Amino acid sequence: MRGQRPTLEAVAAHAGVGRGTVSRVINGSSRVSAKAREAVLQAIDELHYVPNNLARALVRRRTDTVALVMAVSEDRVWDEPYFSVLVRGVKAGLATTGLQLLLVIPQSEQEHKQLTHYLTAQHVDGVLLTSLHGDDPLPRDLEASGVPTVVVGAPTGFEPAYRVDVDNRAAARRAVIHLVSRGRRRIATITGPQDTRAGVQCLDGFHDALEDAHMASDLVAYGDFTAASGARAMRELLLLAPDIDAVCAASDSMAVGAMRELKEQGRRVPDDVAVVGFDDSSIARLSDPPLTSVHQPLEQMGREMARLLIARIIGEPVAQPIVVLKPHLVVRESS
Repeated sequence: MRGQRPTLEAVAAHAGVGRGTVSRVINGSSRVSAKAREAVLQAIDELHYVPNNLARALVRRRTDTVALVMAVSEDRVWDEPYFSVLVRGVKAGLATTGLQLLLVIPQSEQEHKQLTHYLTAQHVDGVLLTSLHGDDPLPRDLEASGVPTVVVGAPTGFEPAYRVDVDNRAAARRAVIHLVSRGRRRIATITGPQDTRAGVQCLDGFHDALEDAHMASDLVAYGDFTAASGARAMRELLLLAPDIDAVCAASDSMAVGAMRELKEQGRRVPDDVAVVGFDDSSIARLSDPPLTSVHQPLEQMGREMARLLIARIIGEPVAQPIVVLKPHLVVRESS
């Protein structure tokens, strides 16, 4: 009938699959083949199907809202492409579920306490967490309160049951091997905070690569993933070892900050010092020179976070609750 909303059955018929398959796709289930999922999503788009409220399919009370908590400064969220791409992936993963995404960026200790109270009081159906540090009690509080939670990365000293990450250690090792293959011998690293999993793993990967190459280096500086910290760390490294000929930074922002400092000190990139970053964000492609960088599949990470969280919310078993994705190196003019 003209004007009538398409039904689940209509979507199933249009996609050539069963009603249950459509339901699983809408609910974010992993128990659907890629071909069937694509057919259902295409049918939903072509028929302009709007799913019924997911709450009707669940027996417990629902808010139809999930929170994405970013435990970083607001400047970093708006300035660094890492976060916007991750959010885009999460939104794509939630697109057919009827769930709304609440973005939360607590800044002060008071805001953090208020947020913990709000989230543990069942005001959301689930929580996605990113950029946590080792002393943050939030993931433990959420799990203790029974709030479905998924973490991207993780603080040190805490192993979440559901987590999405990239193999930072292997990525850093690959970046340093690349520098060694280019004939660099005085290689330094600007790594992240050591109360974050990424910071620890990147430093481990740096040492792995040098050990493989039968080289040693104590040229290590620490940053907080921002450009300002990268510039500051580069100054420290140049004072420590003026003959540095390569640096591997644990974020593109830190790498760009390092290149800025090198330029101010009259060092040419890559002629005098080769530079490699991490993320393969838009700033890597737009920097001068364009930055060699480890590509992180950030949008896929966001989708995986959403998939795992939906499974937890609806009580669906997950075969692999810890997802570790493989990054790769994108070589540009900086190295």
